[in-house]
Amino acid sequence: MKKDWLIAPEGYPAEVNISSQQKEITVSNGLISRTWRVEPNAATVAFDNLMTGETIIRGVKPEAILTLNGQEHAVGGLVGQPDYAYLRQEWVEELTTHPDAFQCTGYDIGIVKPRFPSQAGFFSKEQPWIASGVSLQLLFRSKLEVLQGLTVTVHYEMYDGIPLISKWVEIHNQGDGNIRLNAFISECLAVVEWDSPVETPERWEYPNLHVESDYAFQGMAQRKANRTTHWVTDPQYLTQVNYDRLTPAMLISRPPIGPNAVIESGERFETFRTFELIHDSMDRERKGLAQRKMYRLMAPWVQENPITLHVKSIEPQVVKAAIDQCAEVGFEMVILSFGSGLDMENEDPAYLTLMRELADYAHAKGIALGGYSLLASRSISKEHDVVNPHGAYYIHSPCLESKWGQEYFRKLQHFFEETGFDVLEHDGSYPGDICDSTAHPGHEGREDSQWRQWMRITDFYKWCRAKGIYLNVPDWYFLMGSNKAGMGYREVNWALPRERQIILARQNIYDGTWEKAPSMGWMFVPLTSYQGGEPDSTLEPLSEHLGAYDAHLRNNFTAGVQAMYRGFRVYDTEETKWDVKRWVDFYKQYRDILESDVIHLRRPDGRGYDGLLHVNPSLLIKGLAVIHNPTNTEMVQTVELPIYYTGISQIAIVRDQQGTEYRCDVDQHHQIRVTLNIPAQDAVWLTITDNNG
Repeated sequence: MKKDWLIAPEGYPAEVNISSQQKEITVSNGLISRTWRVEPNAATVAFDNLMTGETIIRGVKPEAILTLNGQEHAVGGLVGQPDYAYLRQEWVEELTTHPDAFQCTGYDIGIVKPRFPSQAGFFSKEQPWIASGVSLQLLFRSKLEVLQGLTVTVHYEMYDGIPLISKWVEIHNQGDGNIRLNAFISECLAVVEWDSPVETPERWEYPNLHVESDYAFQGMAQRKANRTTHWVTDPQYLTQVNYDRLTPAMLISRPPIGPNAVIESGERFETFRTFELIHDSMDRERKGLAQRKMYRLMAPWVQENPITLHVKSIEPQVVKAAIDQCAEVGFEMVILSFGSGLDMENEDPAYLTLMRELADYAHAKGIALGGYSLLASRSISKEHDVVNPHGAYYIHSPCLESKWGQEYFRKLQHFFEETGFDVLEHDGSYPGDICDSTAHPGHEGREDSQWRQWMRITDFYKWCRAKGIYLNVPDWYFLMGSNKAGMGYREVNWALPRERQIILARQNIYDGTWEKAPSMGWMFVPLTSYQGGEPDSTLEPLSEHLGAYDAHLRNNFTAGVQAMYRGFRVYDTEETKWDVKRWVDFYKQYRDILESDVIHLRRPDGRGYDGLLHVNPSLLIKGLAVIHNPTNTEMVQTVELPIYYTGISQIAIVRDQQGTEYRCDVDQHHQIRVTLNIPAQDAVWLTITDNNG
């Protein structure tokens, strides 16, 4: 019996198989498989969930659909299926090609390659890596005279050890004239419906797939930022149960608008990449584990998790003092915060020299230095702002392809090249604003404005990734190079009284880590006033509010989550310094397991215990549980710890924070039971190893 891929992924290598008649190609990793018939044209004729034994599709669709010079053209695909409720093998043998579709001319097989260059950050000891697997390229040409010289390549990648496939389309114009790509659908699947009611419900249930692309924006949560995944009706599915034939049983991946891109002679155009993760369970935790593993593989830089201080000043003596303190207690990064006065658009040589001196000082202390820059949610001028009758998403915003927008990115790149800064906190990242201007130099008008602006910001983020520049971006740009976004907090909550912030923060972490790994989301700690907070909301003087400061440190470090500690210093007395260093040392001692995945034990509610369990079957310490007591009295609590994802199946060795060690039998539900004495307003933690550890 094969092992669970979430515990032992090494048993599931991806491979390509070609049928003996050379008619079909199958890519499989033992978890999922996808098969293409390549004669008389190329089309997906099977897509299977091998983990559950279920078929994913019920019919054949084109491999892509391109709107070129105003006319829609299918890429590949086969026609003649008599019923779209299911697909029989006998029917596949009888399918024919549409004469006007792009015809398959061949295929290439290879291995997974990096999507773009990536370099580890200044503070990181790890080198970036990519997922391994196999690739398949299907090659197409059109027989139509108007499209001669145009070749289309449909790319697929399947990865080792995860039920994941990605897809994108490349268009190469080898003709004499220009071609306009008005729109595209880069994935079209006739998926087996999840919901099949006769009457049309108010809300449909969609198939158990996670689909997203790297063309994402306008949200710190994936579901909000997902702009390309659409579940639509299938006009060919005439035998569906729904009386109105409105079942959303067709998955398409397309941009919201455009791109309306001109592909000049000799040029290539690449679409965004769509990622399809196939689930084997409806369990929320398991689905979250799969999604978080996908991000670690597809965007490994999200695992960089530096300990960070936000400094509210650019005065050299203040910044250097903060750097000294960070080096003393083990912090790894200093960001010149919003409100500090930093101006990355300032090209004065004297100013850049001053910033270079600060970066050099930080580097000599082993500290990465970065800063804050605001892009969207500000107005530049009528000439350079987004032109849209509905306004910008953030009320005001410059167009990234106005002259100002183009200059802004040039100035940021110049700043990093001249100063040696290591970090960009990029506020108001591009949220997908559409611009109607026909006077901006970087786009023609409305239809191409979103694509061109997205290209502008993501090209810059990829440049940062190649330079090892750390990116804090409050949006879902992970797959295009960003390291971290907000864990999911409401800013004004940090102006609430200190004691209320503590449980709210743990709720933010608990909720945010369903789809984010702990390293993917930042938290916040208001060392000084924030969002108009009164003195009862801030931690300065730190020594006078050490209990609340300690609770923030405990919340974040035991969760494997880094916060933006915002103020001027990290300690003010030796006692405060000792407490900060104690938590930093704890984090660094257990960093590997703390930055591994989490199992959600119980959500904070202020009444009973709450906690998380960190798990990683590949480590010596395979589990680390943290249980909090938010009440004002000591709590004696028996907790059931689900240790299945630690990989331990029989005997677990538990060690508490005092060093006491005991054995626990793993029950039939893959759980162990521990009884804990948890002090009031405090937490306890324990490590879990197997019998060999």
